[in-house]
Amino acid sequence: MKLKICGMKYPENILEVGALLPDYMGFIFWEKSARYFDGVIPELPKSIKKVGVFVNATLEEILKKIEKHDLQAVQLHGEESVEFCETLKKKIPKEMEVIKVFSILDTFDFQVLKPFESVCDYFLFDTKGKLPGGNGTTFDWKVLEKYPSSKPFFLSGGIGIEEMEAVNEILKTNLPVYAIDVNSKFEREPGLKNIKLLKIMVESF
Repeated sequence: MKLKICGMKYPENILEVGALLPDYMGFIFWEKSARYFDGVIPELPKSIKKVGVFVNATLEEILKKIEKHDLQAVQLHGEESVEFCETLKKKIPKEMEVIKVFSILDTFDFQVLKPFESVCDYFLFDTKGKLPGGNGTTFDWKVLEKYPSSKPFFLSGGIGIEEMEAVNEILKTNLPVYAIDVNSKFEREPGLKNIKLLKIMVESF
């Protein structure tokens, strides 16, 4: 299973997290976020995929960020349509990954995923809250028992050290969990990650 650490903001902290060698690091390019990133990403180990997180951004905005920051993946956290995802896939290099986010609370209609299967590489399931991500709460993971697809997905939403036991139980099932995505439960403040806690997380993998 892969690990994605999202909501990176401060250069020195980015380097500290990079030294832990997560598989993915996420940078949020949505201006309303407390973790909005508008700096320069320092050089990271080549094994780490840099993910740009967007919320209803235009195609032009996304392509500019990809070029500026040499991103390896795009995470769509808004109401992007199937057509938008399809157009994006055609405009970016073939090796780039597209991750489409869907927010869940107590129930979810998995039928909405079907049209997206051919236009994204992964789904990401997050908790529905006031903001599109970073709310620090989990959703009822039992909902995923009805997941009808073989498309691999990122599990996100309020995952911290205390949730790892439950995460490991999910990993014992046949669900195609590709990665877990952590953020606010490993922070000292928005965008500033707690390296000590992250080391515990990484060692538990």
